[in-house]
Amino acid sequence: MKEFRVGIVGATGMVGQRLITLLEGHPWFTVTTLAASARSAGLAYAEAVEGRWAMPTSIPPRIGEMKVLDAADVDTVASQVDFIFCAVNMKKDEIRALEETYAKKECPVMSNNSAHRGLPDVPMLIPELNPHHAAVIDTQRKRLGTKRGFVSVKSNCSIQSYVPALHPLLDLGVTKVLACTFQAISGAGKTFATWPEMQDNVIPYIGGEEEKSEQEPLKVWGRLEDGLIIPAQTPSITTQCIRVPVSDGHLAAVFFSLENKVSKEEILRRWKEFSGEPQTLKLPSAPEQFLRYFEEPDRPQTRPDRDLEKGMGISIGRLREDTQYDYKFVCLSHNTIRGAAGGNILMAELLAAKGYLD
Repeated sequence: MKEFRVGIVGATGMVGQRLITLLEGHPWFTVTTLAASARSAGLAYAEAVEGRWAMPTSIPPRIGEMKVLDAADVDTVASQVDFIFCAVNMKKDEIRALEETYAKKECPVMSNNSAHRGLPDVPMLIPELNPHHAAVIDTQRKRLGTKRGFVSVKSNCSIQSYVPALHPLLDLGVTKVLACTFQAISGAGKTFATWPEMQDNVIPYIGGEEEKSEQEPLKVWGRLEDGLIIPAQTPSITTQCIRVPVSDGHLAAVFFSLENKVSKEEILRRWKEFSGEPQTLKLPSAPEQFLRYFEEPDRPQTRPDRDLEKGMGISIGRLREDTQYDYKFVCLSHNTIRGAAGGNILMAELLAAKGYLD
């Protein structure tokens, strides 16, 4: 695989920081450019994030010395890279305009943002589940008038735990799903140092999260028709999303029913044997065992299990029959790795392997 020059737009935020740590030493992608808001532009990266670096490891020295560019200076940023990762904190219409501007400069965009997720010609990839959706990039390029540029997005972090667990069961006819997510504060870009009010506290509301959690799985499971993604009509999904005092790791309690109910053993077999294109292609960030089931009655737990497969695996436990639905289980994913930066990198690896970044 050729080596790619990579830019991170939104490099000073929580996801940008995580991208920096995960891309250090990557075999295909080398970070050559960092960009953020105008207030950080011109500063050395270490100075720009002084007092705000939230990762457990230190800033790589090479990165710390790198000068931060203005994300709005699209011509300069795009001229220095082969593609960008984008994780910015702006209004939705501003994000969409910024990402399209990069794409129209023939700079592909790997987006962690929600602005483009609803467009039928923008793939929203969980690489193990719907890699075939990358085909709509050809349609998108026609709309944008580009030869190389496009936008690809990753899904919301809240669905990264339960959608992969349900995916191997879809052919059994999953009819309805109830999911309650218990989401870490890093999903809001916070730490306990910057959000002390979250200590010993639970907030039963995360703005916009339930709508994303109910609608985005249907796009992931959608079909391709005339170069566009048509969202699935089933299953019906209802969710509640709750902020809990945990640093990293989104846990979900999930209930579901099937048209064709099977045994618990059959579900466990499907989880154990499931893999996707990232595993077949041996992509650098792909987990070896994507879905792991824990037999212990008190697993998965956020602190010991969120780093499974370097944060790229999905932990599942407590599968049992239910009185209102057919089955229920608990699942966990690392929200800033699989659910954000790591999932974004895996998406880029998949698109590189498929030739979309050439």
